[in-house]
Amino acid sequence: MVAYALIFGIKDLRQIIYLCLHISYCLWWLVEQWFYPLRRQQIFSEPIGVTGFIFSLLFVGVFYSFPGYLAFTNPEPISWTAAAVALPLFFFGSLINATADIQKLTAKQYGAGLVSDGIWRFSRNINYFGDLLRYLSFSVVAGSIWSYLLPSLIALLYIQRIFSKEQSMSQKYQNYQEYQQASTRLIPFIW
Repeated sequence: MVAYALIFGIKDLRQIIYLCLHISYCLWWLVEQWFYPLRRQQIFSEPIGVTGFIFSLLFVGVFYSFPGYLAFTNPEPISWTAAAVALPLFFFGSLINATADIQKLTAKQYGAGLVSDGIWRFSRNINYFGDLLRYLSFSVVAGSIWSYLLPSLIALLYIQRIFSKEQSMSQKYQNYQEYQQASTRLIPFIW
């Protein structure tokens, strides 16, 4: 994002908002890894090989930064409506995601089994929901229909993970079926 700012310049509030959202997202991710080293071990525990590394670089370097590119090359100033939609999406998405991660990591540190209370009572994948809200905020700021490719792809990836996770969770926890009936899959109160 800093490279985009240097190459394309900052023309209006669209680029400033995008930079602020994106940089704060990256900083929070780094802080979370520092505060919760167990999370870092869970994320980076499996070797990915050269092909996986190249794919990750391409995904993060190209596709993940695509909405940023669109934000920096969009000649239209951001509307107040877009800013008023994007900022709460980012704020609440970050709050939901961080709360879910912290609650689950803390519960697991103290030996909890299935975490189904607190923020997790609203959705079995509330952390994914928060993350998707953040990605949507980036797309709203970018101001291009093409920027919605990223949250769409992430949603498809999460849905695939959700179905896989549900199978393993139902085998791992006896009370998982009760939890399924009392909560939604991804979007609180909807699905």
